[in-house]
This record gives sequence, structure tokens and C-alpha cells, in this order.
Amino acid sequence: MRRESYRKLIVKRLSQDFKSAAEIVEVPIPQVGVGQLLIENKFAGINGGFDTLVCRGDIPYFEIIPPFDLGVEAVGKVVAVGEDVTGFHIGDAVVTTVRGSGYREYQVIDANLAVKVREATPEVLTLMPTGVSALVALEQVGEMKSNEVVLVTAAAGGTGHIAVQLAKLAGNHVIGTCSSEAKSKLLKELGCDRIINYHTENLDQVLKQEYPKGINLIFECVGQQVFDTCIDNLAIRGRLVSIGHISEYGKDVEPVTQARIYHQLMWKAASVRGFLTPYYQEYIPEASDRLLNLFYNGKLQVSVDPTQFNGIESIPTAVEYLLSGHNCGKVVVRF
Repeated sequence: MRRESYRKLIVKRLSQDFKSAAEIVEVPIPQVGVGQLLIENKFAGINGGFDTLVCRGDIPYFEIIPPFDLGVEAVGKVVAVGEDVTGFHIGDAVVTTVRGSGYREYQVIDANLAVKVREATPEVLTLMPTGVSALVALEQVGEMKSNEVVLVTAAAGGTGHIAVQLAKLAGNHVIGTCSSEAKSKLLKELGCDRIINYHTENLDQVLKQEYPKGINLIFECVGQQVFDTCIDNLAIRGRLVSIGHISEYGKDVEPVTQARIYHQLMWKAASVRGFLTPYYQEYIPEASDRLLNLFYNGKLQVSVDPTQFNGIESIPTAVEYLLSGHNCGKVVVRF
């Protein structure tokens, strides 16, 4: 017997933390319209940083007025197909990456926004949009080449471990930072050339001693002191791509009282560049196809954190877990 209602997570009111902002509601399963698909979500990807910022109303590129739906990437099965839809059938596995479509048990979406995949597994959530972001940021913003030194911070995370592999596939020497032996083991398995556990080694000292000419490309998503250290160790014509600053998510912005960074950039002709996926939409389809091909052909490993989060009610705990920095790979919730 088909269900008539489903649960989803919404923001009822803006708040400084995800848990107090989010609320589970039960609503009727919508009818599929012309050109649409009804999808039963099986897994959703957790994006602790974005989730926290959106609950605080701190996303500047779109207006945030509660109530609104939460979650972005999900993978599931098509359970109904609307009129005028071609290329999709009931039972197909699909990935969606639309804001508000992730933290819910069912969703209706325009068919042209769904991507068909072989199976509805959590691994594909590491590729889209997480891995896609890594690929586009490295190539389009970081202008990644071969035979360079590339540094990836938070390298064992959902985005970082994909960035490490992409940089290696491009023929670079890759340094990865992490915070535990378990994460070091993962990075070693992925072929990382130099692993820096910042709980046992000093990042700045290692970079200055072992890489005196500096780092050509830095994929940076931690922020605060790690960001400052990375700026200080850029090579001549080095590029730092900032894709986030997870050390400050959910916290007050740290005031900085030191010399402005143009003193470090200009004399090296170095640069700092920000990356945000919505501003690079034209590169997403090709990047998605390429990543899926790499994965299906065994050239790209995907790490999904083994910690189990089951059901809508587990999502706030999963967000807190991700922000704690204990994860190895992508954090997902199962429905």
C-alpha cells in the first residue's frame, strides 16, 4: 500500500545552531506534474557547514525567509513519472542536488534536474555535488596543472579526499592535512605523497622545511590559522582556492589584527580565489559525467564515513558529528 504522507526537515525559525532551527514536519506526498519525477530518497548527504550557515541566515547569495526546506544532495528511486518525461522510468536510480530536496523522504522535481546513476548508493553522493565542487574548483579556479605541489586541507573529508585523488590523477605531488591516525591511513591508501597530522606535526614548520619553494596550489576549506599558514607558504605565482572555512561555521567571526595579506601576495605574484558552486554552473554537467566515469572505471575511490545515521530525526546529530571533524569521508543519512 502506497504511503500518503512523508516527513521532511524544515527551518521554522533562524537560529545560531542547526538543532534549534530545524523541525520535522509531516506533509502529503505530492502529485507528480508534467515534466516531473516523484522520487523516494534513499540517502542524503550531510553538509554541516552550509546547513549551519543557512539556519543562521548567513547565505548572502539568496534570500532566506523561514519556513524553508533543508538538505541538498540525495539519491533515490523514481516512483512516479509525469507526462512528457523521456529517459526516466519507475525504478531508475537518480541523484538530485537541488537546495531543499535532500532532508526529506520523498521529493518531486523537474526531470531535467535529476541525474540517472547505476545504483542508489551513498557513494554517488560523494561525487555529486561534493566531488564535482572539488573538480571544478581545482581546474577552473585553481588552474590545476601537472608536476606541481598541491596542498589539500581537511584532506580526509568528503570534499578533500576527492580533491587529493584528482590532484594525483593530474600528475601532481599532493600534501594532505588531517587530524587523526585513521584519517592518515585513508590518505595513504589514496596515494597522498605527504600526510601532515596537525595534532602531531606543525603545519607551518613542515611546509617551510620540506617545501622551501612554497606550494603551487592550495585547496583550502578550514580557515583561521590554517588559512593564514597556507597564505604564508604560497609559492611564486601560487594559487589558493578558498572553498570554505569550517573552523568558523557556527561561531562568531574571529577578528584578525595582523598585516594585510597583500604584503604576502604581491611580492610572489600569488593569488587567493574564492569558489562557490552556483557561480560555476556551466561546468557542472561535464564534471559530473567525468567523475562518474572515473568512479565506475575504478580510477576514483569514494570514502563514506562508516558512522550510521538513520532517518530524518538523526540529521541534527549527523550535522554536529560532521562539524566536530571526526568524520573520514562523506557523512550520509539513510532513510
